Formats: sequence, C-alpha cells, structure tokens
Amino acid sequence: MRRSHARSRVKSSSSSKSDMDPVKFQIRSGNRASSSSLYTLTKSNSKHAKSTSLLLTVFSIAVVLGFLFVCYSILFSGGNRKGSLRYSVVIDGGSTGTRIHVFGYRIESGKPVFEFRGGNYASLKLHSGLSAYSDDPDGASLSLTELVEFAKGKIPKGMWKETEVRLMATAGMRLLELSVQEKILQVTRRVLKSSGFMFRDEWASVISGSDEGVYAWVVANFALGSLGGDPLKTTGIVELGGASAQVTFVSSEPMPPEFSRTISFGNVSYNLYSHSFLHFGQNAAHEKLWGSLVSKDQNSAVESTRQGIFTDPCAPKGYNLDTNTQKQHLSGFLAEESRFSASLQAGGNYSECRSAALTILQEGNEKCSYQHCSIGSTFTPKLQGRFLATENFFYTSKFFGLGEKSWLSHMISAGERFCGEDWSKLRVKDPSLDEEDLLRYCFSSAYIVSLLHDTLGVPLDDDERVRFANQAGDNIPLDWALGAFILQTAAEISQLTGGSSNLHWFYALFGNDSNTLRYLIGIPILITVLVYLVSKWRKPQLKTIYDLEKGRYIVTRIR
Repeated sequence: MRRSHARSRVKSSSSSKSDMDPVKFQIRSGNRASSSSLYTLTKSNSKHAKSTSLLLTVFSIAVVLGFLFVCYSILFSGGNRKGSLRYSVVIDGGSTGTRIHVFGYRIESGKPVFEFRGGNYASLKLHSGLSAYSDDPDGASLSLTELVEFAKGKIPKGMWKETEVRLMATAGMRLLELSVQEKILQVTRRVLKSSGFMFRDEWASVISGSDEGVYAWVVANFALGSLGGDPLKTTGIVELGGASAQVTFVSSEPMPPEFSRTISFGNVSYNLYSHSFLHFGQNAAHEKLWGSLVSKDQNSAVESTRQGIFTDPCAPKGYNLDTNTQKQHLSGFLAEESRFSASLQAGGNYSECRSAALTILQEGNEKCSYQHCSIGSTFTPKLQGRFLATENFFYTSKFFGLGEKSWLSHMISAGERFCGEDWSKLRVKDPSLDEEDLLRYCFSSAYIVSLLHDTLGVPLDDDERVRFANQAGDNIPLDWALGAFILQTAAEISQLTGGSSNLHWFYALFGNDSNTLRYLIGIPILITVLVYLVSKWRKPQLKTIYDLEKGRYIVTRIR
C-alpha cells in the first residue's frame, strides 16, 4: 500500500513537473530526439525571420539602385558616357555650292560641349549650289548623295540612326520661285530619308536671311567666348555672300519688329538687329551692274560714252567684253530682262567702279519709310561695337595679300592697281584662277569699300572696328551652319532638362563627368555583402540540451 501511494506521489509530482517544464519532462521520459527537435524548430523559425529580413533589405537596395539606373539611362541614353560622342549633320545649301558639316559633341553636366577640331568636325563642299538645278531638280541628288557618303565615313555606323541630318538652303534658293524650291527640296528629302540618318521632312528647308545672320552671329561670339555673356561685349557680323549680304549685331536703338530678333543662350537674352539684303551679295550686285550696262535702263549705274557703246569700269583694261560673254555671266531674271544690243568695252577705272557700286547699294533709297536706311530702302541702325567681316570680305582681302592693319584703306590702293592693270598681265600672274573669278576682284574691291565705308560708315583706318576673318578664337570656322548647330543643340538639351536649372543638380551628381552614380551603386552593395559575411562569421549555430544529471541547460556550438 505504501509503495502504491509512493508511486502515486511520484506520478503526481511528475505530472506537476510536466506542466512546469515540458522540455525536462520530454528528456526524462527518454524522448531526447523529440526535445532536440522541439528546440531546433524554435531556432529555425528565428533564423528564418532574420534571413527574410536580410533578403528584404537587399531587395529594397536593389530596387533603389534599379530606379537610379533607369533615371540615368533615360537622361543619358544614346551611348553618351564620357569619352563617347554624339553626332549631328548640317548641310548648307548655298548659292555657289553645297557644303556638309559633320559635328561631334558631348553632353557634360547637362550642357553640350562643342569642339570644332580634330575628329569632332569635318566638312566638304561641292559645286554647284542647289539653285543651279532649277531646270533639273533630280540632278541635285547626285551631289547630295556624295555629301551623305562623306558624312557616313566620319560617323560610326552604329550611330547613324541616332544622328540628325538637316539641310538648310540659303539665298540662292530664296531667289527661285516657291514651286521650284519645293521640287528641289523634295529631291533632297528623298535622298536624306534613305541616308540611314535620322531625318524628318521639315528638316530640309529654305531658311530666312535673318536666320542666316543670327546663326553667323552665334558662331562668331561662341568662338570669341562672348556667347552667354554681357550683350554689350558681343561682336557683330557683316557677311558678304554671293547672292546676299547679312548684317547682325546687338543694337540699343528702337527697331521695327521685322528687323528685331531675340535669342537666348544660357541665362542671357540678346536683342539683335538682323537682316539679309537679298540681291546685294557680291555676285548678285556684279550681275546688277552688268545688267544695267547692257540694258536701256535710264537709271543704270554706268552711262554710255556714246550711243550704243557702254564702258564697264569694273573690268580690267584689255578684257574682251562682248555681249555673249556677258550673257553667260548674267543669271535668272537679269538675263531675261537685259537687251543685248549694246557694245561694251573694259574701262578699268577703280573710282568709277566704286561709284557704280554705291549707286547699286543706294538704289531705292528714296523710298525709305524708316528713320534711317543705309542699303536700299531697308532700315539699318547705326553700327554699334566691333564687327567681323566674313566670306567674300575675307577672300578678297587674302587675294590682295592685305594685313589686318588698315586693311580697308589698303583695299582701295590694291583695287586701283588691279583694275588699272592690263588683263593679259593679270592672267599671267594668276593662271590657275578661273577667268570669271579673277575678273570679279576689281568689282569686289570697289564694292567692299563702298558697302562698309560709303554706305555703313565704317572709318577707313579704324583697325579695331571691323576685322576680316574666316576663323575666330581657337581656329573655329566662321560658318553660319556651325551657329545653327550650336543654337539648335543647346535648345534641345535645354528642353530635355526642362528649360531651366531644375535638373542641373541631377546632371552635376550623375553626369558623365561624375563618379557619384558609381559610388551610390557600388558602396551599398559592398556594405551589404560585408554585413552578410560578418554576420555569418560572428554568429555560429547553437544547440541547447538539458543535462539530467547536473540539472541544468547546456548550450553547445554546432559549427
């Protein structure tokens, strides 16, 4: 009985212990594996929670880094990492030839970086101009195709589809009827669409003379480092092309709206006077002179010496001025309107040539409806600041070997010698020059002096006021096509960044010349890996058992 009661107490005590300590109970009853399983299950749940937390952390970091990478890809798409180039092509459809320009540039810190030298710039010019194909528009495709092939040779094939190509025709095309212009443009569009470059129909057009002047002003001031700075410290441009002349500069005078242009570069706005004087280019003005000589126009620039006989003062003595030769030089409406019944003779008189040039420049001056007109009946404000004289100003000055000092006054003496020289001697001195080109230098020297000094009021000995040039700054060509490229590219980049500095901080941090993005991606990944490795090394796996003999728990390290 006592033993039975004792067993009952043991059972009761055991039952009580079972309620208080289930682990000890299971070990006592010999279910060690069960105890171990119970403990291991508890630790596994804890480890699983920690692993899940670590995975969520790594996943969150990956999502953030992925977002940053997407932003970077959007803003800097097109293989625009530092060391790589973007490309652009501009085709200048001039009056005497068609020139293609291939530009390479970078975008750094949200701003375009231009370098017009080395592998970043190339150009090629072919004769004749697009306007020469007025009777055969399809003929324009041959020279244009050759120019496109030249550009392809300068741009990596993988970049063709990302490279914009634009064609801008100028004064030669502006002289044609709109229907003829459109036929020639359709041919150019067909060629450019199949070029492999990025192209839209509206990217082939005839630009205004005002645009041409503005673009020339932009590249000049970019080259001189004044673009984006004080408007009063900028430099004006006077261009003398073949069919037109352009005058563009910052003016403080009130201007009629049709002559005023406002452009922005960076955070600076410029109010410009810009106008293109169509028919007042060097070749067009010379043709006007010839047309007046052989016509019966009573207002002609040069009067006849006697009935039916006219003298061309701008032709060197000894030059054979027969009417058939003159008819070949005349173009378009001038050839149609002229009556070739007169006899011509070469005068070789510089002073009279200069007077004839002034008559051409002042034609229509009496019809001026503005406060001041210098050329024809067109408003022209007083010139302000310094100027660069480009194109035929430069070519004529270099032909005569003029230096920059007092070049305008020296142009007079050089012109007097050339015009008064016998034609046969001039041919011997310059046998390589085309006859028509050589003939023009007498008129050109007189026309330049008449335009700048007699018409626009530039002093003859003011070396600082006007300089002739075809390059400026770091030997950057003063070609209006470069200005068009600069202005359009800057506008596109500005539009990409929201037209303001709102995203400039992003470019400063993540731009091509910054390592910030690499740090933001690399450092978190490195830290995450290190934390994971350290945690695995510093926190070994443990197992807890109950020692029945010693009556306590024992923690042991598995590995």
